Amino acid sequence: MSNANAASPENTLEIKLQSGTVVIELLPQIAPNHVERIKTLARQKFYDGIVFHRVIDGFMVQTGDPTGTGMGGSKLPDLKAEFSSASKASHTRGAVSMARAQSPNSANSQFFIVTKDSKFLDEQYTIWGRVISGMEFVDKIKKGDPRNNGQVSDPDKMISVRILADK
Repeated sequence: MSNANAASPENTLEIKLQSGTVVIELLPQIAPNHVERIKTLARQKFYDGIVFHRVIDGFMVQTGDPTGTGMGGSKLPDLKAEFSSASKASHTRGAVSMARAQSPNSANSQFFIVTKDSKFLDEQYTIWGRVISGMEFVDKIKKGDPRNNGQVSDPDKMISVRILADK
């Protein structure tokens, strides 16, 4: 956890899992609106108890849907995409990015953590953070059925999601 101090407490997110704590550095300089959304939802305790509904081994883990189906979101309006080649952000292992529907401007509350470099996602999904500690716990999240787009039966969940400054 020595890297955990790299980000300010206001821009550090902690996700408590059954296996341990994942620490994410928020990147407001790249995606200010998405970071603000994550902070708002974390402070509302929106993410507490939400499952990892889609987990594809060797690719990513996805969460943030209160329905657990991959079809839900928060009551807040969808966000406009915040990605560009200028940001130099890339979907490498540990990148945290917003999930969305077909429209690039449809991100709401769902997000994913990339478990293997997936640069083909660059400039298609908004990166708003990166794991700075606890990636070994992300790797332990229960995997989904690869024949069913990674859908997980009896999925793992986020116990709590907090901004470090609020602890």
